[in-house]
Amino acid sequence: MARVSAPGDREEREGAESARREFDEVFCALLPRLYRRAVLLAGHAHAEDAVHDAYLKLRRRPAAFTRHPEPYAYAFAALTSVLRDHWRRGRRRRLAELPAGLPPERADGGDGGIAERGAELEVRRMLAGLTGRQRAAVLLVDLDGYTIDEAAALLGVHRGTVSRSRGRALAALREALRGGVE
Repeated sequence: MARVSAPGDREEREGAESARREFDEVFCALLPRLYRRAVLLAGHAHAEDAVHDAYLKLRRRPAAFTRHPEPYAYAFAALTSVLRDHWRRGRRRRLAELPAGLPPERADGGDGGIAERGAELEVRRMLAGLTGRQRAAVLLVDLDGYTIDEAAALLGVHRGTVSRSRGRALAALREALRGGVE
């Protein structure tokens, strides 16, 4: 005997499918930016896994993500949560895997992007020397342009924690730069 579905079942399925499509569209639009931040936080080797785990975490509650006033901020918070979970479980890995040496830059500036890549590697190396909370504070406030209050809300901590973490991070980065110059 065939099962007869109620009219509400069909509407519910269509609504769920529409919500899944909307979720995928919003997440895919944010994916490049989120991946770049994951690389800075966890290195190339672990960025894809971290973004995938964040996707799965967000997918459990798609409406909360798509209806959030700033979906990127919500996704970034999920990403940092995923990375924090990995680190807490004792699976902390080397955060940035750098090649042994960088190719020399050409004096004429026509280096084929080597200078830019070198700068990116240097930023990753310097960020790897910070704690996870310090990296997140610097990324959100200094690179993504959030206020300290907004960053605190995203990370689920007090604004003083973000301010202190960012201050310590900037001091450590300044010290690393001074050490590299002398």
